Amino acid sequence: MEHLGVKFHSKEDDLKRSLEETGICFLHAPLFHPAMKTVSNIRKELGLKTFFNMLGPLINPAQPKYQLMGVFSFELMRMYGYLLQNSEKKYTILHSFSGHDEISLTTDAKYTTHEKEGILTPEDFGVNYVSDEEIFGGNSIESAAHTFQEIIAGNGTEAQNNVVAANAGLALSMLKNCSLKEGFELAKEQLISGKTNKTLKKLVEITNA
Repeated sequence: MEHLGVKFHSKEDDLKRSLEETGICFLHAPLFHPAMKTVSNIRKELGLKTFFNMLGPLINPAQPKYQLMGVFSFELMRMYGYLLQNSEKKYTILHSFSGHDEISLTTDAKYTTHEKEGILTPEDFGVNYVSDEEIFGGNSIESAAHTFQEIIAGNGTEAQNNVVAANAGLALSMLKNCSLKEGFELAKEQLISGKTNKTLKKLVEITNA
């Protein structure tokens, strides 16, 4: 996000403006959780998953009513489900059989919610499986940022667009209480139309004001 020009800060007025005008409000953990800031350099030096990777999504200061969380293992998915089962929020926790902490469409994905658990397949979104090569983002921040910008500018491949729309569509289906296919189509329309790109530009403008 920083490479794309987004500035992280904790100014309440700017965060509210960001949320109102773009629908996005990025709460950078080290700015809101002193403990996270204290251990951030150690985490970078270790270069390994730590307890803080697991803790972060559970201590979101906004305490959202809806929460979609991708996790890096089935064990962690079960742990999150256990911790959140008595909460009032509507949540979906997922892990792909490919090892991704998101819907990759290269394989199926397992999910658990406040109501049920099951398996997500590309067919649920009305699309086909894709290969790892088709969604590879590169080996550097610069490469990943370039790929990201191409996709939200409406220049992504069919495979790239479908993966982005599947993940966003799942979130939309939770919020709007619609089907996965309806959420997928809504997300894809926003992506291809260029609206997503305009949102990013507005977010960069607001956070740099």
